[in-house]
Amino acid sequence: MSLASAKPLYGDVIRERWRRPRFRGELADATAVAEDVNPLCGDRVRLMLRLAGDRVEAARFVGDSCAICTAASDVLMELVEGRRPADALALSAPDLLEVLAADIRPTRLRCVTLPLTVLNAALS
Repeated sequence: MSLASAKPLYGDVIRERWRRPRFRGELADATAVAEDVNPLCGDRVRLMLRLAGDRVEAARFVGDSCAICTAASDVLMELVEGRRPADALALSAPDLLEVLAADIRPTRLRCVTLPLTVLNAALS
């Protein structure tokens, strides 16, 4: 296989969400906040949610993480906005992987699941 025909390391969604995340930034009036780190690679993610009534009204993230984790965090924030907290907690790695539209190696799945772990902590 030549370099010209090599499959890209990251899919289009991951590259776009890593370069231009839509939900990255502070949420000053957050009512639920949690942060965690993956000690194996150093990825750090903090999620901030504003709950209003029975819905997640706004969701943002900040952190220092790899392209996959950043993209997964961004997609997760998009998926949780407007949902009930229980419905947000029901989201899983397969839900994120479907949106990311990429083959993630098993050794990198923690990059996808870290934001889910942080979401669980924020809403529990």
